[in-house]
Parts: sequence; C-alpha cells; structure tokens
Amino acid sequence: MTKRIIALALAALLSFAMLTACGDKQPAATDGTTASDSAVSDSTDATGGADEVKGTLVIGCIGPITGAAAVYGNNVKNGAQLAVDEINAAGGVNGYYLDFKFQDDEHDAEKSVNAYNKLMDEGMQVLMGTVTSAPCIAVAAVALDDNMFMLTPSGSAVECVANPNAFRICFSDPDQGIGSADYIAEHQLASKIAVFYNVSDVYSTGIYEKFAAEAAVKGLEVVTAQAFTKDSATDFSVQIQKIKESGAELVFLPIYYQEASLFLEQAAAAGLETKYFGCDGLDGVIGQLGDKAALAEGVMLLTPFVADSKEEKSAAFTAAYEKAFGETPIQFAADAYDAIYTIKAALEEANVTDPDIDCSSLSDALTAAMLKITVDGVTGSMTWSESGEPTKTPKAMVIKDGTYASMD
Repeated sequence: MTKRIIALALAALLSFAMLTACGDKQPAATDGTTASDSAVSDSTDATGGADEVKGTLVIGCIGPITGAAAVYGNNVKNGAQLAVDEINAAGGVNGYYLDFKFQDDEHDAEKSVNAYNKLMDEGMQVLMGTVTSAPCIAVAAVALDDNMFMLTPSGSAVECVANPNAFRICFSDPDQGIGSADYIAEHQLASKIAVFYNVSDVYSTGIYEKFAAEAAVKGLEVVTAQAFTKDSATDFSVQIQKIKESGAELVFLPIYYQEASLFLEQAAAAGLETKYFGCDGLDGVIGQLGDKAALAEGVMLLTPFVADSKEEKSAAFTAAYEKAFGETPIQFAADAYDAIYTIKAALEEANVTDPDIDCSSLSDALTAAMLKITVDGVTGSMTWSESGEPTKTPKAMVIKDGTYASMD
C-alpha cells in the first residue's frame, strides 16, 4: 500500500464533509494595512460588489523573517503575498478570496511548531510551509495529526514530505546532490572535487551524501570532504588549508549562504584559487557579502529560478516582485509564488467551492488533486507523484558582475 492511498480514498468523502472549519477561523482583515487587503478591495470593485464573494479561505505560512535565515523567509513571504494579491485581484478562487497569514519561526523547530498552533487558532485551512527543513520536519508531524494539507515551497529534506498530506515545490536534497554532480560532469567543470559541508545540518548532509555517490558514478574524484558543525561555523582555516593541499579544481558547497559568505572571505584571505559550485542554499550570498560581493564572482549554483531569465513568466514575475518590494527576487520567492498558484490549481481541480470547508476534508481533496494537476510556474513546469516530489528541470546560474546570470 502506498503512503498516499488512504488520503486518496478519503477524498471521495469530500462532499459529505464540508460542514465545519478547522480552528477558529477569523475573517480577513479589512483595515487596508496589507498588500493583499488592497487587492481584495480592488477585486471587489471589479466584480461588482462584495456580495458576490462567498468568503475567504485561510492559507498559513511559517518561516524565518528574523534571525540568520531571514532572507529565505522574507522572500517566501513576499513571493506568496504577490501571488495572493494577483489571485484576489482577479476575483479569487471558485468565488472566494485567499487570506494569507504568516508566522515567524526564526529557523527554529520548536518555534515553528508554536507558530503552527498560532495559525491554527487563526483558522488556517492550508499550510504553505514551512520554509526551512528542520522546522518543516517538526511541523510535518503535527500537521499529519491534524490532517492539514502541507505544501512546502523550500523545505528540501526528504522527511519534509514523508507524510501523505505533504508535498513540495523545490527539489529535494538528494535530487540537488545528484543534479549537481551530473551538471559538473556533463559540462566538464572539473574532475577533482573538494566538498565543504555542515555535518550537523540535514540539508547539507543530505545533498553531500548523494553528490558523493553520483560523483563516483560520473567519474568525478572527491579528493577531500571537509566538514564543520553549527558550533564551529566561525573559523574554517583548517578545512581551507586541507582543500588547498588536496589539489581540488572545484569546491562543492552544499551549505547556506551565511556559511558560504564566511567561507569565501576566509578562502580569499588564505589564497585559495578554485571554482565554486553550490545549490539553492547559496541564493542570498551576494546580499550577505555586501560590499565584499566581488568575492562571489564566478560562483555557480543549481536553482529552479533565474531572476534575469527572458522566459515570459519568469520575467513578468521578477518585474512584478521588484515593483512591489523594491528588490530582486531569489529562488525562494519564486518557489513561494508557484506554491500559491499550485494551491489555487489544486482547489480548482478538486472543485472546492465552500471556503468554510474543514481542514481535514480539504486536505483529502487537495491531496488527490495534486496527482492530477500540471502547473507551469516560474520555477518550471511541474507535476507531482504520490511521493510528494515535483518533477521539473533545474537551471544553472553563475554570479557575474554582482548579479545572478543564467549559464544555460
């Protein structure tokens, strides 16, 4: 029996289970203080009056908007809000609006669970989150107990979508590791690879393990693998020296942008001259380096989104994001934008017409719908399997003149 068979069977009971709402659902704000409120007001005028709208469906989101990983959370929050604004301005979904609520978790698992409970108190019916992997795993256990539909835009650990009610937009850690090794080999970027990774982080270790296995298959030699931990993420001099002595032509960095920026600074000071290649966690390194951004020149990474893409949807998203928030979006914003539109597509596929549907019945309906929809988003064209994993093609980009540029 597959992990989603029960959820699919329960979806057939949807028509009998639209009577009660999860939590204490609160009405959408009407004070005009957020961008989405403005969009709701505009769409009400455009459609001829609020009496034509059945109500709101509450989408909750959890992520870090303060603390070390704040760049990720703020981009997710903004990308999702932009999508919600657009959908509401166009009349909503199936006759109702989307009400987007966000809670900060500071990239902390315990705080993330607390944030989930707060959102439940606010009437959350769908969870678009969480943003980072460790909190996502913790929240996934609670969401399973509630049978809350969960679509994480950027939680990449395998465990994030282990449950039948959970799906993701981003690539998984193993897929990023395999994809990175394949890209390096196919484009002959290097044959001798050093790896620098965080042994205490599930994101970093998950990518590294698959990268190392795939590198061997592709004929790449991992000449050294240098690890650090959360508690030792300040001085990388020993690891850098060993990388210099290894003869590596390229350093693979399956780490987050904070550690990467520090590594690049210390590597430059130590005279390490090599190529660098990473994954989506590096997105944000330019801003982190600030006036030292030149140190990231030439850094390559795999990502499903490139802000300078000329592809119509990506270009339109980037322009809209920059207009709304005054900055260029990174991949996390694009993932969140696609996540909201994926929820919209699933709501339409499931023909959910009652915004007061309880979250468990809604979860069953959306879980079944996810296996039927195709979403042509800014991060690629996506379908989903029972595993909760998306199918799409990654893009490679390089940091050039202080911006991200496509390599393809």
